[in-house]
Parts: sequence; C-alpha cells; structure tokens
Amino acid sequence: MSAALVQIDLVFSRPQTTLAVTRGAGRLMVDLGYAPLLEVGLPNGRRADVMALGPRGDIVICEVKSGVEDYRVDRKWGEYGPFCDAFYFAVAPEFPGDILPDEPGLIVADGFGGAVVRDAPATPLAPARRKALIVAFGRLGAMRTLRDQAAG
Repeated sequence: MSAALVQIDLVFSRPQTTLAVTRGAGRLMVDLGYAPLLEVGLPNGRRADVMALGPRGDIVICEVKSGVEDYRVDRKWGEYGPFCDAFYFAVAPEFPGDILPDEPGLIVADGFGGAVVRDAPATPLAPARRKALIVAFGRLGAMRTLRDQAAG
C-alpha cells in the first residue's frame, strides 16, 4: 500500500479539544505579553475560560469553544464584555469560523500555541471597574500560587 493512500484522521473528544484550545490560547496570551489565568469567576457569576492582564492593565477574555454544538448551545458570551477591554473566541483549527459572529476577535489555537485571526474591537473599561478587576485578578493569582505551593 502506498503511503500516499493512507489517511489518518485524528478525532479528539470535547474535553481534549477544550484543554488543547485553552492551553494554546493561554500560551498565545503569554507570547503577546499578557499574564493569563484560566477559569476566572466574574462578578456577574459567569466564568471566563481565559482572562489575561496586559502590561498596561488592559484585560482580555477568551471564550473557548470546543465545537459547533458548544457554540450553538452556549450564548452567555455576550455577558463577558462588561469585564474586559477585548473579547475573543478561541477555537481549534478545524472549527468552522464562518459560523461565529464578526464582532468578537478570533483566536485559532491548539495545545502548542495560537494565532490571532481577527483582532477584537477595543472597548475600554471604566477606571473603577478596571481597578476592581485588576485587584481581584491579582488576589486570585496569589491565592492559586499559595494553593499550588501547599499541594506540591
């Protein structure tokens, strides 16, 4: 059998895809100069998959979508805007990006990294909200560090 005739399709489960895209989006944020935290609770009760703090205090949120069905059943992404300066969807390379709305930014990521395909529009936070979010972000990061040190 010729090697040209062999086709291997890799099929990942939803949790594997979510993990890979989240990891890649986090790594991209680091490459762009941001400090990311994963699974960050927001004041409205929602949870951001990736929230990242920039060197000037700007805040980015990435909502990871593991597949088309995940996007179609989950419409809470509109509730993240009041808590960030820029909002992105982060999806796997095989995700059909044309089904996503044009307004948010778009990141394509895998377990190794990611790329910004479409920049997110800038929507600057009010100063008081920014300060509250930065303080909460810093405290969360510090508490996670302490927890991880105690566990290790």
